[in-house]
Amino acid sequence: MPRIMIKGGVWRNTEDEILKAAVMKYGKDQWSRIASLLHRKSAKQCKARWYEWLDPSIKKTEWSREEEEKLLHLAKLMPTQWRTIAPIIGQTKQHKETTRKEVGDDPRKLKPGEIDPNPETKPARPDPVDMDEDELEMLSEARARLANTQGKKAKRKAREKQLEEARRLAALQKRRELRAAGINVRKKRKKKRGVDYNAEIPFEKKPALGFYDTSMEQFEHLEPNFKRLRQQHLDGELRSEQEERERKRDKQKIKKKKESDLPSAILQTSGVAEFTKKRSKLVLPAPQISDAELEEVVKLGLASEVARQAAEESESGNSASSALLSEYSVTNTVTGLRTPRTPAAQDRILQEAQNLMALTNIDTPLKGGLNTPLHESDFSGVTPQKQQIQTPNTVLSTPFRTPGPGQGQESMTPQVGGALTPRAAATPGLTPGRTPLRDKLNINPEEQLTDPAYAKHTQKESLQQLRQGLLSLPAPKNDFEIVLPENAEKELEEMETDSGFTEDASDVDARKQAQRDAEREKELKLRHMSVQRDLPRPTEVNESVLRPASMEPLSDLQLAEELIKQEMITMLHHDCLHHPTNNAASQLQRGKNRGPTSTSNNASHITYLEAHPYKQFSSEEMEQAKGILAAEMEVVKAGMGHGDLSMDAYSQVWEECYGQVLYLPAQNRYTRANLASKKDRIESFEKKLEVNRAHMTAEARKAAKLEKKLKILLGGFQSRALGLVKQHNELWEQVEQAATELQTFSQLKKQEDVAIPRRQEVNLMHEYSNAPPSLPQPIICFCSFVHAMLGPTGGCGEANGARERTAAAIRRAADGERGTGQQRA
Repeated sequence: MPRIMIKGGVWRNTEDEILKAAVMKYGKDQWSRIASLLHRKSAKQCKARWYEWLDPSIKKTEWSREEEEKLLHLAKLMPTQWRTIAPIIGQTKQHKETTRKEVGDDPRKLKPGEIDPNPETKPARPDPVDMDEDELEMLSEARARLANTQGKKAKRKAREKQLEEARRLAALQKRRELRAAGINVRKKRKKKRGVDYNAEIPFEKKPALGFYDTSMEQFEHLEPNFKRLRQQHLDGELRSEQEERERKRDKQKIKKKKESDLPSAILQTSGVAEFTKKRSKLVLPAPQISDAELEEVVKLGLASEVARQAAEESESGNSASSALLSEYSVTNTVTGLRTPRTPAAQDRILQEAQNLMALTNIDTPLKGGLNTPLHESDFSGVTPQKQQIQTPNTVLSTPFRTPGPGQGQESMTPQVGGALTPRAAATPGLTPGRTPLRDKLNINPEEQLTDPAYAKHTQKESLQQLRQGLLSLPAPKNDFEIVLPENAEKELEEMETDSGFTEDASDVDARKQAQRDAEREKELKLRHMSVQRDLPRPTEVNESVLRPASMEPLSDLQLAEELIKQEMITMLHHDCLHHPTNNAASQLQRGKNRGPTSTSNNASHITYLEAHPYKQFSSEEMEQAKGILAAEMEVVKAGMGHGDLSMDAYSQVWEECYGQVLYLPAQNRYTRANLASKKDRIESFEKKLEVNRAHMTAEARKAAKLEKKLKILLGGFQSRALGLVKQHNELWEQVEQAATELQTFSQLKKQEDVAIPRRQEVNLMHEYSNAPPSLPQPIICFCSFVHAMLGPTGGCGEANGARERTAAAIRRAADGERGTGQQRA
């Protein structure tokens, strides 16, 4: 009987769930850490519970007869080795041990109050509704620990900080409640051992008593700014931050320059400023050949010319003299007038590196053959030999002064240590463009190699010797014919164009683009007409159009039709694989068909093309086939008596034929409408309606998206347009109102112009009627005469003025008469 531990007891549902989650997180090796989550269970019990009950690989079903026989057989072979037998059958050790015993052998059952010695093999007990505080605390702690799946320390610190904050809030609430109850509780402060840096000054040195000079002291704040004591403030600004700040400042400067001074900003950003710097003054060195040396060269040339003429006159056409003397009239200027460069040097390091690479990549010596070619190395000393380079001196390189290989070294550049730069075998220090020294008698053999005339003469002699050797060859026994390659003329034209002038880069690009377009057009013409016209093509090939192979022998017409169908299917497979439609290509790019379906389709195309290979035809063959078809069409047309078909008739026939085709969704194929039943027609129309609705929905979504986008894009313009339309309407109303007022006042002016003379006449007649009786009769008659002359309705300004003056005169006369009467009175 196993030992009964203090920890243990019946397993509950919460403990099982915590154990499962802990095993998922910590694995099946850290049982002590798993047991720390379960307060009532030990590591051994957790391990036994997992292996005896919770492991998903355990079979808890009834035993079969085969399993029982296997168990009995293994128990005889390996008695008491239940750990070894368990994985073979798939049951636990405890289950096998208890199952093997007879039921009658152990009739003993647990009595009330006894502890189960094997609780790990029993089902879990359900959780009570009201759990203990210990169980709730265990559950919350396990939830918090298991939630930390990353194993970071920060989460644990955050959890501890949260707990500390909860304790602080609880203590604060407690103090508030006590204070509200009238109980004042002082907050206890923990005494710190050591110095309190917030209240005291460490290592303080108090000043001496008395007066002292404080002018040289530096004042320090008693309360330093602790916010400036971070690591970044103590370390200073990083270099990356400084560079980022300088980069932003440069961007701001360039932006301001673009706004104010655009040309200089463009030069600065494009890097042209480097090439627009002001060039310095050209300073040439002093001449290296004096006038006296030039005169000496001229004299030598004249002397040789006189000697040559004398020899020609005395020995008229002597071959010996002509061979010894050459033409001195024209100076040989084959070599360019350039500054002599230093002798070509070889890079020792590069040569050694190439040797190492060649030795590294060498093949096995078992293959035989020549050794790997290597550069020559100098192993005369411990250190590699230094290559000494001399600077050519052109001062002392005039004719008859340039030293030979065995002469003095006056023209060498002295080294720092006092030695002279060694001279090369050739004479590189000759004056460029100097008078060449002709040496027909080999008097100066050291300078023959640098003399262009001698080199030319030597070349002529070698050519003559070569011609003589070729003439002495035997006659040919076989005839050979040389055939130029096909692109020889094209390459020759390109060489001629290249040698004539340098073609512009834009012209080169245009020519290459034209060639690419021509090649693309040529390739496109070799494709099928449906691909050339970009017509819709099926994404899946229907191979059921072919007749089965088990049919009766076909006639010639049927065999020809089958061949045409076979070629058509091969072309469809080829187009689906190499030239897919835009819809299929876009779906592949979006990833809709990037799965087993698209892969299987491509595999089916490839498999079919391997069984029935697609043949490429040239353009000449295609033109020949088109000619044969056109001739056959004319023959059929003449035999059937068909005339020219108009477009309307063709469209009518096409619509009739297309209307007879009906798609059957149940059978996933097309058929004729007259062969389909009513149910098939209804299903076809329903499918068509469904497809049309789907298209309408998709188009409606697109329209809604476009409408929303246009609303966002044109919302401001629409609101502004509405405001302008409103303002325009208001202005138009004001214009109409002003026009109405103008017409009204114009009409009123006309009426007033007509009514004013009448009112004036009425006023004048009123004045006449109110005239005093004592007014002389002649005045009244004169006024009447004036009024009659002017007319009663005169509208001119003079007439009105005359009336007004007459009325005024009458009033003055009347006033005068009244005054006279008053004086008389």
